[in-house]
Amino acid sequence: MPTYTAPIRDMQFVLHEMLEVSQQDIPGYADLEPDFTAAILEEAGKLSSGVLAPLNLTGDQEGCHLENGVVRTPAGFKAAFDQIREGGWTAIDVAEEFGGQGLPYLMHTAANEPMVSANMALNMYQGLTHGAYSAIAIHGSDEQKARWLPKLGSCEWTGTMNLTEPHCGTDLGLMRTKAVPIEDGTYRISGQKIFISAGEHDMADNIVHLVLAKIPGGPAGIKGVSLFIVPKFLVNEDGSLGARNGVTCGNLEEKMGIHGNATCVMNYDEAEGYLLGEPHKGMRAMFTMMNEARLGVGLQGWAQAEAAYQNAVAYAKDRLQGRAVTGVQNPDGPADPLIVHPDIRRALMDQKSFVEAARAFTYWGAMLIDRSHKSDDAEAEAMISLLTPVIKGFLTDKGFDMCVQAQQVYGGHGYIEEWGQSQFVRDARIAMIYEGANGIQALDLVGRKLAANGGKTVMGFFEQIKGFIKENEGDEALKRDFLDPLKSASKDLQAAAMVFMQSGMKNPNVALAGSTDFMHLMGHVCLGWTWARMAKAAQAGLEAGTGDAAFYEAKLATGRYYMARQLPATKMHLARIESGADPVMALDEAAF
Repeated sequence: MPTYTAPIRDMQFVLHEMLEVSQQDIPGYADLEPDFTAAILEEAGKLSSGVLAPLNLTGDQEGCHLENGVVRTPAGFKAAFDQIREGGWTAIDVAEEFGGQGLPYLMHTAANEPMVSANMALNMYQGLTHGAYSAIAIHGSDEQKARWLPKLGSCEWTGTMNLTEPHCGTDLGLMRTKAVPIEDGTYRISGQKIFISAGEHDMADNIVHLVLAKIPGGPAGIKGVSLFIVPKFLVNEDGSLGARNGVTCGNLEEKMGIHGNATCVMNYDEAEGYLLGEPHKGMRAMFTMMNEARLGVGLQGWAQAEAAYQNAVAYAKDRLQGRAVTGVQNPDGPADPLIVHPDIRRALMDQKSFVEAARAFTYWGAMLIDRSHKSDDAEAEAMISLLTPVIKGFLTDKGFDMCVQAQQVYGGHGYIEEWGQSQFVRDARIAMIYEGANGIQALDLVGRKLAANGGKTVMGFFEQIKGFIKENEGDEALKRDFLDPLKSASKDLQAAAMVFMQSGMKNPNVALAGSTDFMHLMGHVCLGWTWARMAKAAQAGLEAGTGDAAFYEAKLATGRYYMARQLPATKMHLARIESGADPVMALDEAAF
């Protein structure tokens, strides 16, 4: 059975040596001293390795079952979810007035990481709830906040997000679910939603669905969509649960992975609902939930890769196969361990260099969210908006790739279910699809985000990289191994953007055909910049002589690997973009 240990040392390095969180001018960050964050992360790690990880394989094998309209989760899930709730893990960044601890979103992100690595399917029940909490907290009335947020924050009630319908996925303007207004100010919701994660289960007293629907007589298409709060059980004035609402689970989807999470077909039959935000402005409120969810999904991609990597390393050190070409490394055994072979090292270094940079990049993204929300910083809001499709799209594409690489280390055993590597691959695969498939993330990046604010945000991104390079170019080792490769990759990204600017107006297909390559090119630049920042911090740690030299030396070697072996992919992506749309669109439909 796979095991998992939270990488506390690396998490602390990112928080305190790269991001220097306690020195930031963001409200609440001054309290994030190393001892404080270590205590939180160590406890999250213990819960993850001791309680959640042992349920991962069994949850995958048992799955969820629909019985008389009730979804039964795998054995042990409810008891584990109770421990998560009782430990206050669902409410780390929930406002104190609603029963939470009021810590920054960054700490929610960091504490959430080991739980995702240990058991992604179980963690999803609280993950969607957090998004529902955030949407109501930002767009709800005072009365709605008082009624729904305390229970959602504690996960006594869980939450969902209902967008997709059988006939429409990304094109939400085609939705048919309707919301008929009633004289008392409520609405009657009717329709069907599919692919609803945690739509029905047996681990909470109530489930609060956020449902997109159209009010009759509203604008056509996406402009006529509104968002509604639709609980499984109605709530009485005193806060107690009342009658069952007109919402039921019609079916459970049979999926490739995340078997421990209930993915439901939800039927709404004149269910009582309450408008959240303004009429016909549902997407504005829903995107509050979706953007947070997309950062969380990006984390899922690399957090699964972290778990897969840990087990691949253990296997590579233990499994004896062949002899090292440079000489016997294990003279007392019949063969040398797999890890002596260069191609196994390559696979492990690919994984390690990606995961460590992805962690730091995501934590920085969470810090931008805190700065935008807590400091009302418009520039931070614009920057995280620009980076969100990269965090979601690139990190899940590469996270899945790294899970496959970890599986490959096992050879044939990686394809056998008892070793658990197959589950990491299958679970990671969904992260590339839900919360907006990665092709849509790429289109969002090139079609909307690059041009946002007249291009000022992406230019600001380039200026930050240029500023970092200029500030540190006096450090010869940093310049040679990190800054020069980063400068070259950044120029590739700017050249790709210029292709879109020069050709996009004449032939929009040029940008659309190159969108995924652009997302990956930008992703590599982001991780290259992240590695340069981590390298600077690691060098400072070495120079300080803190007694942790082995950690810093490994960090620098891993970063050099990424800059030498992964970052040059920017040139491949640029060449593809420069080839234009013709190779992509050349075939007539009939030729496929």
